[in-house]
Amino acid sequence: MKNNPIPLFKVFMSEEAASNSAKVLKSGYVTQGPVVEEFEKKLSGYFNVDKLITVNSATSGLHLIVHMLKNYGLTDDRVRIENDSDHILTTPLTCTASNWPILLNDVNLRWVDVDKRTCNMSLDDLQKKLTKNTKAVLIVHWGGYPINLDKLKEIQNNFEKKHGFKFVIIEDSAHAFGAKYKEKLIGSHGNINSFSFQAIKHLTSVDGGSITFNNKEDFERSKLLRWYGIDRNENRKDFRCEDDIKEIGFKFHMNDINASIGLSNFDEVTNNLLNIHIENGKYYQSELKGVDGLTLLDYSEDNSVPFWIYTIKVRNRDKFMLKMKEKNIITSRVHERNDIHSAVKKFEEKLPELDSFIDEMICIPVGWWVNSEDREYIVKTIKEGW
Repeated sequence: MKNNPIPLFKVFMSEEAASNSAKVLKSGYVTQGPVVEEFEKKLSGYFNVDKLITVNSATSGLHLIVHMLKNYGLTDDRVRIENDSDHILTTPLTCTASNWPILLNDVNLRWVDVDKRTCNMSLDDLQKKLTKNTKAVLIVHWGGYPINLDKLKEIQNNFEKKHGFKFVIIEDSAHAFGAKYKEKLIGSHGNINSFSFQAIKHLTSVDGGSITFNNKEDFERSKLLRWYGIDRNENRKDFRCEDDIKEIGFKFHMNDINASIGLSNFDEVTNNLLNIHIENGKYYQSELKGVDGLTLLDYSEDNSVPFWIYTIKVRNRDKFMLKMKEKNIITSRVHERNDIHSAVKKFEEKLPELDSFIDEMICIPVGWWVNSEDREYIVKTIKEGW
């Protein structure tokens, strides 16, 4: 048995992170400044986009996106929440941070069932639930495995033919930094994207996030709204006093300390660590095939998946978790389904596919800290049975 537990998550921090953040601390300029700008340029280059902002968390990013959808409209179609019948279709299988920003903006949501093959939103159920009042669809790339974006685009185009506008696609890509759909990075497919740089994500800035937009008006507005609505580039008579605020905003900006940590970690994550996540996932996909009492998710080969979590389905999950705990392997479901909470009871929907497998799903360690010996031990332990 392993002497030390194999963790499900671990914070990666480069050797340079401490010294680089110390430089910022000693510089006298620690809030949003030149280092945030440098981090944004780094991210924009990586995703090959030109409308990206950083924020202090992915949750703030999603809150800002929904706020803009409700109050100003988004994308070239200026799609907007206009009345209580309008809503966002979303997945219940995610962190509450994905869905609470919808409700905190006083916008209604509807749950879409989950595809048991991938744990992503069921696009078949999505098509059934779309109405003229659907203004946005929020999807999550569960564990880092991309949803079928081609099919989602096809659904969006068919919706436009019927209703005269395209619903807004919001990708919650908190699990999916570095993941690719058909050889193209998630975050580069022309949708609105929210990424997380929280402590245990692939790339961490301790806390933080980013948003990519596909419309210049939305991008420019977001830069104002993340900083109270203030235009930080205007020429002021008094450098401390803004001239005019036309739209009230938030304190959602990233600071230079967090940005320096994100920059310090970036190259090692993108050049090396993501590949370890990919290889560990491939190993499990090969070695756990055919194990009695265990079902693998259906991951196609045309996606490059640096799994943030690796999900399997097992019979007698409680016994499985107990066996793993006894063997010092940390497991978890990671996120509770959002729709069971009493706070959202009024949005209750029948979700038969999610119901059919939620009691079987479990996540095993897959990240950069899992070496070849660890993953062999995990597979051997699973194959022994539970």
